[in-house]
Amino acid sequence: MSAAAEPLRVTGVVSHVQWPVIIAGAVGAAGVSFTLHAFAAGVGLAVASTAPTWRDSSWGLWLLSGLYLLFVALCAFGVGGYIAGRMRARLGLDAREMEFRDGLHGLMVWALAILITGLLALGAAAVGSTAIAPSGGASQSVAGENVIASELDELFRGTRVITDITYRRAEAGRILLKSSSHKGVPDEDRRYLGTLVAAATGITLDDADARVSRVIDESATELKRARTAAVLQAFFIGAALLVGAAVAWFAACEGGRDRELDRIPVWDWSFRRR
Repeated sequence: MSAAAEPLRVTGVVSHVQWPVIIAGAVGAAGVSFTLHAFAAGVGLAVASTAPTWRDSSWGLWLLSGLYLLFVALCAFGVGGYIAGRMRARLGLDAREMEFRDGLHGLMVWALAILITGLLALGAAAVGSTAIAPSGGASQSVAGENVIASELDELFRGTRVITDITYRRAEAGRILLKSSSHKGVPDEDRRYLGTLVAAATGITLDDADARVSRVIDESATELKRARTAAVLQAFFIGAALLVGAAVAWFAACEGGRDRELDRIPVWDWSFRRR
C-alpha cells in the first residue's frame, strides 16, 4: 500500500507576488461582474435612469442601485479573491505570514480588476465619443443636452417646419444650463431666448417668453436632480469599491485556509461515492 501523497510545496526562490493567480482572480471577478450587470440591464436595474432625464427616478431607485452595486462588489471580488487565495502556491511559511500574503494577493486582484474595468470603460467612452464626434463644430449640441433634452424639445415645438435647428438647440442648451447657477439665467439671455423661440416656432413673443420662463424653471429642477444623482452614483461606486477591497482580502484568506486544508467548501461530491 502506497503512503498518502504529501501536499506539494514550492521550494527555492519564489516571487512574493504570484501574478498568474492575481490575473486569474481579476478575470474571475470581471466575469462575475459582467454577468450580474447583464442581468441588471435585462431587468432595467441601473444607477442611471433609462429616461433621457432624471425626472422619473426616485430615492428608492437610487437606494436600490446602491445596494445592487454593493451586491456586485460582494459577489465579484469575493469570487476573485477566493480564486487567488485558493490557487496560490504553498510556500511552507508561518500560518500568519501565509494568511497575510493571501490577503495581499486578494487586494491586488481587487486593484487589477478595477484597473481593467477602468481601461475598458475609457476605451468604450473614447469609441463612443468618436462615433458621435461633431462634424459641424459649434453647430452641434452641448454634452449636457441629454439632461434637459425634453425641455429643449418643448422649447422649439410649433407649427413651422424647421429644416435645421441643431445650432439653435445647442445655443438654447447652453443658455438653459445657466439655470443651475447661483444667479440663474440673466434677463438678457431670457429675452434673447424668447425672441429665438418666437422666430423658430411662429408663436407670439409673449407666449415665447412664457414658455421660456417655464422651461428655465423645469431645467433648473432637472439639472439639480442630475447633480444629486451624479453625487450619489459616485458615492455608491466608491462605497462598493471599498467594500470590495475588504471582501477580496477576506475571501483570499479564506481561499488560502481551504488550500492548506485541502478542503472544498462550496459543493459536496459525496453522492458520487455511493
